Amino acid sequence: MVQRIVEAARIESLDPSAIPRLRMPERATIFAARAARLLQLADASNPIAGYLRLMAALADAQQRVLATFNAPMPARASIELNQRHSMPIVPALTDSRDPAWRDVLFMLLDGVEAAGALTPALTELVGRLRALDAAALDNQADAILALRFAEIDPAAAPFVAAALQVVWTDLASRIDTNDVPYLDTPGVCPVCGSVPVASIVRVGGAYDGYRYAQCGLCATELHVVRAKCTNCDSTKGIAYHVMGTGEEPADEQAAKAKSAPLKAESCDECGTYRKIGYQEKAYDFEPYADDLASLTLDLLMGEAGYRRAAPNPWLWPEHSENDR
Repeated sequence: MVQRIVEAARIESLDPSAIPRLRMPERATIFAARAARLLQLADASNPIAGYLRLMAALADAQQRVLATFNAPMPARASIELNQRHSMPIVPALTDSRDPAWRDVLFMLLDGVEAAGALTPALTELVGRLRALDAAALDNQADAILALRFAEIDPAAAPFVAAALQVVWTDLASRIDTNDVPYLDTPGVCPVCGSVPVASIVRVGGAYDGYRYAQCGLCATELHVVRAKCTNCDSTKGIAYHVMGTGEEPADEQAAKAKSAPLKAESCDECGTYRKIGYQEKAYDFEPYADDLASLTLDLLMGEAGYRRAAPNPWLWPEHSENDR
């Protein structure tokens, strides 16, 4: 069956109310699907295959913890206040973060340990995380959520981020989409105020043919018109890039670019890029997992002079956007 793909100009002419603005995380499968995709992508040709398998174990642990975790929902008065001011419903940057996130972290570490033998370096890291007090863990969480790169421990951050993801994905999965306001700031999740990691053009049902940017924290997906920058909202200077040698004839390069299930969408207006996947070309595409597994494309985009619009919370470089 040929899937219907709706072009940007056509989308903009449609009644916006007919397009699902949000796609909330599917609580029963969100992390399990991510784990399965990570294992699928961790083949022998992937330079970080071992790391992807480790992150698959972490995602499996997230799914198990999420099955029984319920964070306190915000009060109705808080929701209405955020609505009136066009603010995220459950903002990540808050002074009232549920302290249970630290318990989630330790449960995730238990899950990773139970998944198999740990390397000496990972054993040391897990021990170091368990030894941190509440204040130190909260400081690391604050740095990650605020993208204060100089304060982030790259080795520990994926596990801290994973615990925070469980908490906010739990909240997002229980929020009524009608309560989620429209924000004035482009490229920001209206549920938690974090930024998306990658986007996906979905197939099937009400989402068929539409592009959604997936939040890196709560996994909420926000509809964004294609050929529009998911970082600055510009429609100018948008281009698409794929992995390849660049040595093929022009027609072969064009065919490869057209059929690629994953591309980097760059914007000359803000100088950033964010990856986009096409579910019609890779049905199991999972924005977070596919972004993590395509490090080679990040290297190529960096060489081309573009910077990531946002980091993947499971792969923090030693030196990053802190120099921006």
